[in-house]
Amino acid sequence: MPASQLATGKQPDVADWFYTPEWEVAAVPVGGDGPGETCLVFEDELGWGQRLAALLRQHGLLVTAQRLAVLGAVSELPHATADAIADAVRGDIGAISRQTVYDVLGVLVAKGIVRRIEPAGSPARYERRVGDNHHHLICRTCGRLDDVDCATGEAPCLIPVDDRDFVIDEAEVNYWGTCPDCLAVTRSHHRPTAPRS
Repeated sequence: MPASQLATGKQPDVADWFYTPEWEVAAVPVGGDGPGETCLVFEDELGWGQRLAALLRQHGLLVTAQRLAVLGAVSELPHATADAIADAVRGDIGAISRQTVYDVLGVLVAKGIVRRIEPAGSPARYERRVGDNHHHLICRTCGRLDDVDCATGEAPCLIPVDDRDFVIDEAEVNYWGTCPDCLAVTRSHHRPTAPRS
């Protein structure tokens, strides 16, 4: 039985914001965004659910079950695709259309709450780490994507030979290679065999 059903005694619906298994300490009633609305946020001892709601409000967004669930999924699954986020959200709040997930992600990206990453040959990925000029390591074999801090620490970190009168404020850097796990598999398949006597 989902935690939202346990906490409210009914099937999950829009009045139940979201549930993530790690956040099962307490159900805290908080004010909704509409007149007379009250919602339940499933909290952990760190107040994560209320912080996500406050972040949405801080950016001028209404707090909805869908927005909280998508933002929670992006926070829990850094570098996830929209499809993976949709699957996680369905596990938290039940039915949600793929289009709604894309719409919410679009709003979160536009507000600067979430960053969209588009590695070549891969579907877009989403992350909560924004505004710090970090870059990414991408494995050519399995698609693993890891954050890496900027080598210079300051944007744009790369200066073109000719900026053609652009005012450059950012350089998107992706380092491509092979991750340690894929490297280990490759090396294990190419080990020389001992000659038979």
